[in-house]
Amino acid sequence: MSAPRTRGARRLLLGSLTAALALALGSGGTVTAAPGPAGLREVMFVGNNWDGTADVIESTGGFARIGRVNVIPDRETRMWEIGLNPVKLAYFLGIRQGPGEGHDQFVDDMYATPDGSAMVVSRPSFADVVSIDLRTGGINWRFPVSGFRADHMAVSPDGTRVAVSASTSNTVHVLDITTGKEVGSFPTGDKPHENVFTADGRYLWNMSIGEVTTALDEPWLDWTKGDRRITVVDARTFEQVRVIDMRARLDAFGRKDLSDAVRPVAFTPDESTLYFQVSFFNGFLEYDVATDRITRVKELLKNPATDTDRTTWVNDSRHHGMSMSPDGRRLCVAATMDDYATVVDRTTLREGPLVAAAKPYWATVSGDGRACVISESGADRVTAIDFATGRPVASVAVGDHPQRVRLAHVPAGWTGPAAR
Repeated sequence: MSAPRTRGARRLLLGSLTAALALALGSGGTVTAAPGPAGLREVMFVGNNWDGTADVIESTGGFARIGRVNVIPDRETRMWEIGLNPVKLAYFLGIRQGPGEGHDQFVDDMYATPDGSAMVVSRPSFADVVSIDLRTGGINWRFPVSGFRADHMAVSPDGTRVAVSASTSNTVHVLDITTGKEVGSFPTGDKPHENVFTADGRYLWNMSIGEVTTALDEPWLDWTKGDRRITVVDARTFEQVRVIDMRARLDAFGRKDLSDAVRPVAFTPDESTLYFQVSFFNGFLEYDVATDRITRVKELLKNPATDTDRTTWVNDSRHHGMSMSPDGRRLCVAATMDDYATVVDRTTLREGPLVAAAKPYWATVSGDGRACVISESGADRVTAIDFATGRPVASVAVGDHPQRVRLAHVPAGWTGPAAR
């Protein structure tokens, strides 16, 4: 389990890295967001995990902040319920001291409803998913997940369904995004994490990461981490169609030293190739879906200032966050515990400039596809990096400990929920 570094210490380390990398900000021209559905504006949702808010920012250009949403308007009610249940309270406090690094986890993932009227949010510490009305700030519906913690989500290509990982019950729930009603569920490996729908909406992939909050992080103790696998299901029937155990694939590739806990992933546009990060590793791997084998590995540079004992890395995830340019030519990688991000050429696997960043936690493609947008959880900001040059072009301040960043739509002219 991590021994979390203080925000001040991180900033000192980031300063050292910045000097070492000698990076200069690149310049970027103003761009215009692609038109969205009639009456809606394309934006990005940024989940501020520790303060229970979500910032709404522009999806291109300067990425200016448009408004902010309180995603825990029912905090008093939820805390009252938790306080009355000793088991729920134990898990609540466990999340605070474990994955929360001493903080409550109030927002993990977010998506918009198709009509842009609501933000659907998974809330780890409250073990639920809620729909927040973007006009009033009130709760439309609430779905308590099985077990005691909600995690990553994914939205179907048509925007009508949202999948959420219930990380302590080894279950993925699939909900109607408008009503919050469960339309299906399926079992996973231990601690389900990332969810990804295929572009045609036919399949749903889930990656389970096993136990990441213990201090049993030495390689010889890897067996204590549990059942880690990729589960692929039919997105209509939720029947299992494939299970991928990366342990066997890593061994066959000659990398028995690497963990098989698959973290964030990125598919090529044709979905023939999967790129994925694994626990403890400063890099990523390439997997051919059709032949079911790992084909290449890319090890990225280590930051000497943060290259410490692996037990100090947050939730086992040395690098956490990947996105791919729409043309499939470049990968953007968040080197979380190494305090930088970089754009990698997919053909050569050669990395571009190392962009100093404070504990970058996620990577998303901008609305116009020109930039990778990373969340800097250690500096409370998001930064856009140009895919073509690998240089940062904009940064904007957000709330406390930003993690997930997602493209979304809100009503045109929206600036935040009305005061109540």
